[in-house]
Amino acid sequence: MRLLEDILVLDFSQFLSGPSASLRLADMGARVIKIEKPATGDICRYLYVSDTKIEGESTIFHAINRNKESYAADIKNETDFSKIKQLIKKADVMMHNFRPGVMQRLGLHYEAVKEINPNIVYAEISGYGDAGPWKNLPGQDLLLQSVSGLTWLSNNKNTDPTPMGVAVVDIVAGAHLTQGILAALYQRTITNEGALVQVSMLESILDFQFEVLTCFYNDGGQLPARSAVNNANAYIAAPYGIYKTDDGFLALSMTDILQLGKLLQCDALLHYTDASQWYNKRDEIKSIIAERLMDGSTDTWLNILRTKDVWCAKVLDYELLMQEEGYQCLQMELEVKTSAGLTVKTTRCPIRVDGKLLTSHKGAPLLGEDTFAIDKEFCIR
Repeated sequence: MRLLEDILVLDFSQFLSGPSASLRLADMGARVIKIEKPATGDICRYLYVSDTKIEGESTIFHAINRNKESYAADIKNETDFSKIKQLIKKADVMMHNFRPGVMQRLGLHYEAVKEINPNIVYAEISGYGDAGPWKNLPGQDLLLQSVSGLTWLSNNKNTDPTPMGVAVVDIVAGAHLTQGILAALYQRTITNEGALVQVSMLESILDFQFEVLTCFYNDGGQLPARSAVNNANAYIAAPYGIYKTDDGFLALSMTDILQLGKLLQCDALLHYTDASQWYNKRDEIKSIIAERLMDGSTDTWLNILRTKDVWCAKVLDYELLMQEEGYQCLQMELEVKTSAGLTVKTTRCPIRVDGKLLTSHKGAPLLGEDTFAIDKEFCIR
């Protein structure tokens, strides 16, 4: 299913945030041409997050750049710059994630591009926006997690700030940029006018925390107080958290402590009859729960709790997850093939439309793989 068929995207972005946005557009059927510097290309080709390489390049590059084409061009080269401008005339969307001022110096900022193609949707991701004292700081995921307050939400009260184990800022910013691009494309069908879509990673990760920030804004500026025991959310009462059992771990979501006490046959929990205590004394309550859950297996507790519709789940690693029918039935794994014939397994687009998956089996391109064909197709000289 090609929902964005005939939409041409020129993607100048690198690393994760911008490419994750163009990946989603490609999943929806847009044609994405990745503009890369000759010889080196997207730096993400060599951003190794593990010792696993695919065709001498990073696995993350292959995961986030599947179903795209690669056009090698040096923006600083007069001939290549002329070719890029010819491509811009044909494009519906142009996107980048350079620091503020970079595209201005290269002559490809919004106003310049708009003169070439007045109807283009021009989209950009920055680290901290284009104003203020932080605008030229590097927009790197861990740094944004740290400065945004996010790292103070995970782990227990007396532990150090803890980052998330995935590049959450990059991916959220990319998702926000995709949303903005799609809205601008829809507006263009009505007004026949392009638009400038801007997202900063800082704004994206602040929006990601809208629940806790709204509490902070309206709670007299009281900082989130992480639970000292099995913390999972600074604002949610006991039993919310992950608990060790005698053979694994069990996640408990929001539930009635008195009901939980009866199901666990834990009389100590039955004394907390005032629901306000479930927050005010949550560490005390969680400690009792933690001790009780150590007396049984994860499956034992799941069988007891789920029969009464208590919200709970087994805590799985990737290996265990993939053995579960609940994972297998989703058909989340996607195999793509590179032009060199190598098969790469990755995740598919999570969106379904009319019950159909949005899939393509085209792998990430080699650097400059499509340059000649694109020049010929668009008569670029």
